[in-house]
Amino acid sequence: MLDSVQFTDIAAGVPFVAVPPIHERSDAPVVVAWHLMDPPSTEAALAAALPLTGLDAWRIYLGLPETGARSPGAEESMRRGYEDAVVNMFGPITDQAAAEFPGAYDALRARLGFDGPLAVVGGSLGAAVAQLVAIERADVVAMALVSPVARLRAIVAANERRFGVTYAWHPAAEQIADRLDFVARADETTRHAPAVQIIVGGLDDEGIRTSAADLHDALAKQYSDPSRVDLITVPGMPHALADGPDETPTPHAAEVDRLMVDWLRRH
Repeated sequence: MLDSVQFTDIAAGVPFVAVPPIHERSDAPVVVAWHLMDPPSTEAALAAALPLTGLDAWRIYLGLPETGARSPGAEESMRRGYEDAVVNMFGPITDQAAAEFPGAYDALRARLGFDGPLAVVGGSLGAAVAQLVAIERADVVAMALVSPVARLRAIVAANERRFGVTYAWHPAAEQIADRLDFVARADETTRHAPAVQIIVGGLDDEGIRTSAADLHDALAKQYSDPSRVDLITVPGMPHALADGPDETPTPHAAEVDRLMVDWLRRH
């Protein structure tokens, strides 16, 4: 459930929901989160599913491009996905979200007056954006990722199994997959030493769980302190954290929320 005090608006063209810290102050930590493509699939739905309850920080939920208020419509999104999900969806959504973040963050900082340490949160494709931001910025101190895109190729394979299709890889798609292979890019992610939490569901696709474990191992090798990286499996949890047309949070979302709050408080 969202806090009673929240801001919903647009910053530098990016829709957002912002919830202030319990004790409002300029040096309060800032947590920026990106949603899944599966439910919760909008910034408001993610804020409801993962409110980061009790965390004394700014909690800012950003909408992904081509979703929510910026969606081209369900029919067009489906057409693009079936035509070429990698080139039409995964690549441009993550590229644009990462590229528009600095402007949106600066606009929010000027508007809301925060100046504390930055952490990033993401689910599924939103986790890819969180990792890109952590690679590209020196000020990310912590990450919490749920059912993340660790290797895009694993996500594509999972979708092949889910939808009964076969994806025809080609050079442009391979280039995008290389950019979104965070196991291979572990040295870049850890350049500025963020603490990284990875959460997967026991009912996530096997490829997602395996690639998340590979990501954990690749990141852990970069740190002398293994506690800087954590991998947790939530038994019985599927990929989605919300259900139904109104994207009601699932019971498992509360467990993910609790785990993330504990991690972010410690880091």
